[in-house]
Amino acid sequence: MSAYKIIFSGPVGAGKTTALGSISDIKPFKTEETATDETANRKEKTTVAMDYGMLKLDSGERIHLYGTPGQDRFDFMWEILTDRGIGLILLADNKRPDPMADLQFFLEAFEDFIDKTAVVIGITRMDMNPSPSINDYHRWLKENKLNIPVLEIDGREEKDVIQLVQALLYTLDPGIIN
Repeated sequence: MSAYKIIFSGPVGAGKTTALGSISDIKPFKTEETATDETANRKEKTTVAMDYGMLKLDSGERIHLYGTPGQDRFDFMWEILTDRGIGLILLADNKRPDPMADLQFFLEAFEDFIDKTAVVIGITRMDMNPSPSINDYHRWLKENKLNIPVLEIDGREEKDVIQLVQALLYTLDPGIIN
């Protein structure tokens, strides 16, 4: 029986904990604490170490799901969590002041990991702020010579998050999904 590891990352409030929880077959383990810095302006609690969940496949294989903290002061956890990971699901919150700058920051922060694996991008809260649009993200990625799948998602919706996981797996091995 094989086990795989997928990492969820992105800025504070992008929906990592929610997305991971929406697809986990076990009750997710969360390390949330009361926010005490500028994060408190966005949400009451924030991940300080990691979130953990698991997908159990019909084949008996397991996909371990790890969510990183969004604040860069916890970036020491990013390297720990990506060890032996197969890919990155990067979430961006379209309500933040500059979600493309957030993407740039996280793509650079995880560059070494992405170079060895793969990445897909999920844009959250587009229903609350439709700009930038998905086309704007595609244009930005193309301008930056990045060939990365990008999807609009609602992290509360299992089908949306599963679609991100499938896109990541397809990016890793195009023959994996029939």
